[in-house]
Amino acid sequence: MNQRRLVRLLEDCGCEVVGSFGNGLLLEDWVRAGHEVDALFVDIQMPGLDGLSLRASLSPKLPVVFVTAFAEHAVEAFDLEVVDFLLKPVTTDRLVKALARVRRALGKEEVLPEERRKGFRYPVLVGGGVLFLDLLKTTHFEVEEQIVWAFAGERFRTKWKSLGEVEAFFPEVGLLRLHRHLLIRPEAVLGIRSTGGGARVLVRMTGGTELEASRGATPKLKARLGLE
Repeated sequence: MNQRRLVRLLEDCGCEVVGSFGNGLLLEDWVRAGHEVDALFVDIQMPGLDGLSLRASLSPKLPVVFVTAFAEHAVEAFDLEVVDFLLKPVTTDRLVKALARVRRALGKEEVLPEERRKGFRYPVLVGGGVLFLDLLKTTHFEVEEQIVWAFAGERFRTKWKSLGEVEAFFPEVGLLRLHRHLLIRPEAVLGIRSTGGGARVLVRMTGGTELEASRGATPKLKARLGLE
């Protein structure tokens, strides 16, 4: 189940998952057979061959990210020059940071184009052409049927297919998920109010739009707004 979830999160972030294995020896054989891969996301405890032994057996030039429930292995992992060390359950925010480290390890760290250095602009599709919107004027992003819509006074269609791609495009600005299909810019929040039970809240954004936060996202939202 953890493996399937990680595959989904990686794909949401725009990655192509070319293989998944439940056995360390099978993965080692697959890599040594010459299959092209940019990075490995590896559990530490696996049948056949554990993740630490696997990392030691492979080229140090191949970026490896450990994904594990056992924090006590962190020191040994970094001694083996892993790129990152993720604790389960993996969150999208943390995965985005790990992928940035993978890109740096590969020498593919993204250089921000001029339109992103000046106000974090991003492209949307308008009238057969492209319009650049300023993130600072955007309240939130919402995905519907693999189309991400940006809300900046009105709704605009973006080139993205998942919210993970939006987070990967803006890893440094701290966008926050209210639920799986909704991503907000916390600085655009005007206020929040309880829906009645207190476990969920309605979030009023700049412009007057109200959005409902999921039960799981509500504590993180309150903490981000300094309410807890």
